Amino acid sequence: MEYRTLGRTDLHIAPLVLGGNVFGWTTDEGASFRILDALLDHGLNAIDTADVYSAWVEGHEGGESETVIGNWLAARGGNVRDRVVLITKVGYQGGLSRDHILEAAEASLRRLRTDRIDLYFSHKPDPETPIEETLEAHERLIEQGKVRWVGASNYDAGQLEAALEAGAEPGRARYEVLQPEYNLYARTGYEDGLEVVAEREGLGVIPYFALAAGFLTGKYRSEDDFSKSARGPGVRKQYWNERGRRIVAALDEVAGGLEATPAQVALAWLMARPSVTAPIASATSPEQLAEIVAACELALGGEAMARLDGASHPV
Repeated sequence: MEYRTLGRTDLHIAPLVLGGNVFGWTTDEGASFRILDALLDHGLNAIDTADVYSAWVEGHEGGESETVIGNWLAARGGNVRDRVVLITKVGYQGGLSRDHILEAAEASLRRLRTDRIDLYFSHKPDPETPIEETLEAHERLIEQGKVRWVGASNYDAGQLEAALEAGAEPGRARYEVLQPEYNLYARTGYEDGLEVVAEREGLGVIPYFALAAGFLTGKYRSEDDFSKSARGPGVRKQYWNERGRRIVAALDEVAGGLEATPAQVALAWLMARPSVTAPIASATSPEQLAEIVAACELALGGEAMARLDGASHPV
């Protein structure tokens, strides 16, 4: 599997990043360990998580996903830590003040049972904290060797440009990677501004919601399908419209011609975008991971790309 350089960093990652949001939530520790073992077996090397995963579950506080990953690293031992790129985030809860970032990083390191975070994201902008303070805190972590590189998640183009300008000053870290929502359905937020900034500034790009909460896998094809999962009602409300059905039809058509699955085609479309380094996708079993990994070897020709672009073009 050919690895890709993540922007201007020295991090090299496979064309697919494993999302860790399900660890400690819909997959228990044993199942999570099997998925993480399969990650290495398939040649993947990047794991994305956050200190807030999975605080939305009753009885959880956040950090459950990091804890599972840290327990896996400790259980496997050897050189496994050196074989993976650990990505986590701060600020979804608690903001991006200097004190919070420094304290949260220490907590993440403890849960991950490691001495360094390879890529540390500001999870979302904090309007209460000057960007200069945020970037100075990130720089402090880099100087201490606890973080190698930092990035921005959920920033719009204006916020990103302001952060990059601030990060050009001495004593402040520079965001080198962008994590936007981006998939065949959600295109405008990234393509109408962020993409230009990312390309101009040489940023790595690892989009989340690559499969639109499962909608682009072909899992939802009728009203009955939406009632079969906890996410179903929300997916129906957001995606089940004329454009959404048009996208699913195009995915089916292209997948049929390539003997692939809709999920593989949706991921391959993202991988083929010149500005995208690697999309993030989660798996709840080794079998599901094997399916999505196959997207890394799926080549979409010009006709397939045109069909998908046309069907998904925002109205």
